[in-house]
Amino acid sequence: MNSREPQSAEHLHSEAFLRQLMRRQLRLSIACAAAFLCALLGLPLLNYFAPELMSGRVGGFTLTWLLLGVLFFPFVWLIAWVFIRRSIALENAEVTAVQAQKSNSRPQP
Repeated sequence: MNSREPQSAEHLHSEAFLRQLMRRQLRLSIACAAAFLCALLGLPLLNYFAPELMSGRVGGFTLTWLLLGVLFFPFVWLIAWVFIRRSIALENAEVTAVQAQKSNSRPQP
């Protein structure tokens, strides 16, 4: 590593930095996976426990087919969009924190 590179670049890629970022992204991944699994497992459970509700018609479709055929894929895209946006925000927040720590540790002239 070049001695002229800022110290924050070393800290930015340190084990502690990456471990903390990975831990936060793991929590985000688990939350997104839980939302997906709720939708994936919720539809059969709703069909089993509330067949009258799910066989009702909405816009020419039964509610089951509306949820499965029309709304499921936009819901998955929404989960993916939220995951990507939050993941980028987590990375930016970590970089900002490192830069703030670097500017606070600089000696004052």
